[in-house]
Amino acid sequence: MDIKLAVLIDGDNIPSAHVKEMMEEIAKYGNPTIKRIYGDWTKPHLSKWKNLLLENAITPIQQYGYTVGKNATDSAMIIDAMDILYSGKVDGFCLVSSDSDFTRLATRLREAGMKVYGIGEKKTPNPFIVACDKFIYIEILKNQGQQEESASSEKSKSTASDIDKITEKDIKFIATTIDDVADDDGWAFLGDVGSLLQKKQPNFDSRNYGYQKLTPLIKSIKDFEIERREDSKGHYKLIYVRIKENNQPKPKSKSTKKSNGRKKLISKP
Repeated sequence: MDIKLAVLIDGDNIPSAHVKEMMEEIAKYGNPTIKRIYGDWTKPHLSKWKNLLLENAITPIQQYGYTVGKNATDSAMIIDAMDILYSGKVDGFCLVSSDSDFTRLATRLREAGMKVYGIGEKKTPNPFIVACDKFIYIEILKNQGQQEESASSEKSKSTASDIDKITEKDIKFIATTIDDVADDDGWAFLGDVGSLLQKKQPNFDSRNYGYQKLTPLIKSIKDFEIERREDSKGHYKLIYVRIKENNQPKPKSKSTKKSNGRKKLISKP
């Protein structure tokens, strides 16, 4: 059964170009029963949202700026989020913003037992990212949308800058996580690995590195090996991963104690 989600969008802080991809992504995690976007709709720069809101059934919430240099939209969005929380009509929230001001809101919603998904640009400050259960970058959704529109090489090159390169730090992070859930033989169920990676680092996503799923990402790293196994009924293929033996930390050798460099002689009675 899908969980019910409240989708709250900071219109002043999110580009409108890829709303379609964003809503498709949200649908993977639950049913967006409440969809609201906040902003001062008297401002010309928000006019491009109009058709998109109609196409995606998103309700615009008007919030005038009370004074210059202050953002009243954030406060309106936070108040609405708390009202929705206490209404008991949803099981989780999707906060769409790149603004760290929503960090405390995300933390408070999780304290209340809500599932919290965040969507924002790569410039989003880390405190807001880690306050969410999962955080998705808009740049990744943009890449997916462009790939669907055209498979031409020119467009593929234009999105290359949005794809992160796997670093030694990333590999070590994955290896440590595999080791955390591995059995005595070093094998770990990939589903458990993926879940723990997400808990440790909410913005971890194989798509950040140009892979649609975790399995091909793991396959691309020479430090790991993959094994496919059938479940007990032989219906499904289960994927397990292990750190290759030559990349595993070597066990410490046991040192033998000596007394003055000589073996102790035990006299027989």
